[in-house]
This record gives sequence, C-alpha cells and structure tokens, in this order.
Amino acid sequence: MTAPAPSPETTKRAKLILFFTIFTAMLGLSVLFPIIAPLSRELGLSAVQAGWFSTAYSLMQLVFSTFWGARSERQGRKSVLLLGLVGFALSFGLFGLFATMGMNGALGGTLLFGLLVASRLLGGMLSSATLPTAQAMMADLSSEADRAGAMGLIGAAFGLGVVFGPALGGFLSGFGLVAPVYFSAALGLLTAVAAYFTLPETRHAADRTAASREDAGAARRQLLSSQGVIAFLVISALYTMASVLMEQTIAFYVGDVMHLDPQQTAKTVGMMLAFFGLLSAAVQGGAMRRLGKTVPLSRLIPAGMLVMGLGMLLIPLMGSFWAITAALCVVGVGTAVLGPSLSTALSLSAGRDGQGAVAGLNSSALALGRMAGPLVGTALYQHVSWHAPYYFSGGLLLALLAVTALVRPPFPNNVQPEAGAPA
Repeated sequence: MTAPAPSPETTKRAKLILFFTIFTAMLGLSVLFPIIAPLSRELGLSAVQAGWFSTAYSLMQLVFSTFWGARSERQGRKSVLLLGLVGFALSFGLFGLFATMGMNGALGGTLLFGLLVASRLLGGMLSSATLPTAQAMMADLSSEADRAGAMGLIGAAFGLGVVFGPALGGFLSGFGLVAPVYFSAALGLLTAVAAYFTLPETRHAADRTAASREDAGAARRQLLSSQGVIAFLVISALYTMASVLMEQTIAFYVGDVMHLDPQQTAKTVGMMLAFFGLLSAAVQGGAMRRLGKTVPLSRLIPAGMLVMGLGMLLIPLMGSFWAITAALCVVGVGTAVLGPSLSTALSLSAGRDGQGAVAGLNSSALALGRMAGPLVGTALYQHVSWHAPYYFSGGLLLALLAVTALVRPPFPNNVQPEAGAPA
C-alpha cells in the first residue's frame, strides 16, 4: 500500500533532502579519489592493496542493492534510507580510525589492511541501501508528468558530487590525509539526522504480489534475450571499468611522474579531477541535452568511445600539471557523451514496462565495472608499468569501438522530427 500523498510543500522539502542525500553519497566517495594512493603509501600498502578498497565496496553494493530495494518495498523506504546513511557514516568513521591508528604505528601489516578492507565491506553492504531507496522515494514523490525532471535532479546530484568531491578531498588533505574521510563520515551522519526529521514515509507496506515478482523476472529474461540490450550492457561494464581504472591509478601516476609528496599529490590530483568533473558535467548538462535529441545513438555511442579512448592514450604521454589535466578533460568529454547515450539506448530498448528491469541490469553492469577496474588498474600499475593502465583502457575502448562497428547492434531511434516536419 502506497503512503498518502504528502503536501506540495512537504514534497518539495523531501526532494531537496533526497537530492542532498545522493549528493552526499557521491561526494563522500569521490573525496577519496585524490587521497587513496598517497594515504596507502603512508600506511605502507601496495597499489594493489589500495585497489581492494574500492573493489570491496563495489562488491558489497552489487550483492546487497537488490536486497535493500526489496526490503524498502516490504518495510517502507525511510527506515532503509536512514540505515544506509548511518552505515555510510559508520564505515567511513571506522576507515578513518583504522587509518589514523596505522599512521600512528598502533596498527600495521596484514591486520591494518584487513581492518581497512572490512570497513569498506561494511560500507558497501550498508550504504548500498542509500541510492536505490532515494531514487525510489523520488519516484514515489513524483507524478508521471514530472518523473523525468525528478530523475534529472538525481543525475544533477550525482554530477555535482563527482565534481566537488575530488577538489574538496584535495583541499581537506591539507589538514591531514585522513581529514577527508572523517568529513565524509560527519556529512553522512548530518544527512541522516536531516532525513529523519524532514522526510515523509512514501511506502508503508508491500504491494508486490508473487505474480508481479514473476512478471519482473520475465521482463529481465526478455531483456537479456535482446542483442541490443546485451551489447549496451557489455559496453556499460567495460567503459565503467576503464573509467574507474583511471580514477584509481591517476594519483599514483601524478605523484610518481611529478615527484610529489603525499599531501602535494592529493591537492594536485584533486584540482585535476575537479577540472575533469566540471567539463564532464558541463557537456552532460549542456551539449548532450541537444545532441541526445538530434544526433543518432549509432553515432553518439561510437563517438564517446573514440574520444574517451584517445584521452586515455594521451595520459601516459603527459608529464606536467596542465598536460595531464588536458588529457583528463578529453576523457571527461568522452565519458559525458558515452554515459548518457548508453542509458538512453538501454531505456529506449526496454519499452515502457521494462524500465525498472533494465535499470537494475545496468546497475549490475556498472557495479561489475567498478569492481574490476581498481584491481586491474593497480595490478597493471604495480607489476607492468606506470603507463600500462592507460594504454590498456585506451586500447579496450578502441577495441570496443571496432567490435561495435562490426557487430552493429540495433540502436534504438532517439531522434525526433522537428515540429511540422514530415515524419
């Protein structure tokens, strides 16, 4: 049974809190991008061990996201959302505590690494309740007419979190490499308090019957039999792996190539990723709104892979701040074109009644990419060369482009005729 509709004022305030919830989740994750590499070296950990911090988190998100989504259907959204926010804060607090103990010499070696990974496993398990539940609540609070706007608000929260997180992480690292971790914990806790006092419950009891669950399973099976959907899911997983691979190794690369100490590395990479995120967000919010309606997906998706792949291949050729930043900006433009285009292709391929199923499949594909990227990237960096992760990512994206050109998956039509023009 769906909860009674809240008042317009309550709905507006609830959407604002949900926006801040998603922004907090992305900000809290992205502040770690510039500090994980220098912090790991301060703790005496290898690049591969640092990669496990992100892989462990993504693994638990992959495993538990569906569980929390089903639980929010049965027991209500608000309690699940609050659990996710408190779990997010708790896991970051524990990670910061163990890292502080490691820097002070109270912990070290295998025990330190095990406790840090355990805190990330806990964080992925509990915080995986946050994003799907917040999205479901946003849908509960929106009519069909303004559903697209509500989903756009979620996209804006994601984008802003990724833009401001690295810059904030670089700035806060001036107060200590663990300071951004504690900031994330405090931000998660404050958001939980705000949500507790301001968010209405949007779903009180389960209304999904056994038949509806069978229908959802049938929708997933039907989608997985589509050549186009399979192709777009594979591209989503592999492009995400390439993107995360870069994010997890770029701080190692910048620190080594530019001969920076840990705090200088965190600040420098934070600024680089801020430029990367700002340009990517600008392309998504500006150019892609027009291109997504006027340029066929059969051109946008290959173009995104080409630009992103070339940007990856440029990174190992660069050795200064602005040169590396420019290469990252090329990657950001490719990502801004490719990501929304793939989401559009999957949505249009699914049809009206398959949106939930295709969104779940795409979330799984993205989680697989986020799991594999850190391990592959750090292993290449540590055991092959500093340049290997970026040559691998660039080669992977260009190979995907070639395979897409050969296979030619059925791209759905996204281009609508101009008003008054013949169909």
